[in-house]
Amino acid sequence: MNTTITLAHGNGGEENNELISKVFYKAFKNKILEQREDAAIIHGGELAFSTDSFTVSPLFFAGADIGKLAICGTCNDLAMMGAKPKYLTCSVIIEEGFSIAELERIVDSMKQELELNGAMVVSGDTKVVPKGSVDKIFINTTGVGEVQQKGISSNNLGKDDVIIISRDVGCHGATIFAAREGMELSSDLKSDCASLFPQVQALMDAGIKITALRDATRGGVSAVLNEWAKQSNICIEVEEERVPVSDEVKGICELLGFEAMSLANEGTFVLAVNKAEAEKAVEVLQTFEKSHNATIVGKVSTAYVQRVVLHSAWGTKRFLEMPTGELLPRIC
Repeated sequence: MNTTITLAHGNGGEENNELISKVFYKAFKNKILEQREDAAIIHGGELAFSTDSFTVSPLFFAGADIGKLAICGTCNDLAMMGAKPKYLTCSVIIEEGFSIAELERIVDSMKQELELNGAMVVSGDTKVVPKGSVDKIFINTTGVGEVQQKGISSNNLGKDDVIIISRDVGCHGATIFAAREGMELSSDLKSDCASLFPQVQALMDAGIKITALRDATRGGVSAVLNEWAKQSNICIEVEEERVPVSDEVKGICELLGFEAMSLANEGTFVLAVNKAEAEKAVEVLQTFEKSHNATIVGKVSTAYVQRVVLHSAWGTKRFLEMPTGELLPRIC
């Protein structure tokens, strides 16, 4: 590992995993942390507990802002463990000179998303630092949720599981890049930032036994699938042409050489369920407007160990690797 931190260490890919494993997991080693889930399962399996920090640039972008992102990010991590978000903390670090009007706009976005989740902020902290110490505003949210379905884990995938993606991928990463670079797009491209518990609740209400869930944030779908393959010691095979990608995201990827499956998302999740329930799960997801293109994209196999194999429309196949290097920093 490098002797100094680089932007690549925050990309959600290989360098990020190495940093977490060799520094933080090494120091804080315990059985809960070693599960490597989106949220810790505590209190006898009754509660989920998660924290996240948000430093996105720009603060306001098509489809959301840092406030909505801060609530969605933590609530979604709880939802990915089958937990209903209940209580959050909110800590902010604000740069001297920051606009009160923009702060109120950010907080209002947070309020609206809390109401959608049926959650509340019950504690917090505010720090103001000299101009230049941070870039405008950083937000941390920590959340506690009540587990509605136990046993959801990225360590439990087996040979009878199939892989579902909840909607088209890459919108958040592409939107942030376009906003940051001042790209004028004649399209409706916007971030997919959204709270995911309503969809998870619908799956559970339909009686679907969920094997694993993961929202595909930093590192995108590529990172999720590679993490699952390693954690469950399996191979995941994906049909590339089945992965939903919007025309707008395809255009940006072709223009700039990005891989859509490695772009960040903030309202898209990957789902593993038994193949007997896969079609039912897709039907449930497709009742939601933003998940109308939810689809089965792959399956667990024994072709390799701890690898993800991507099958192309031309009959070829290649390994889908964990993202590496500096892709899009400051996307969440």
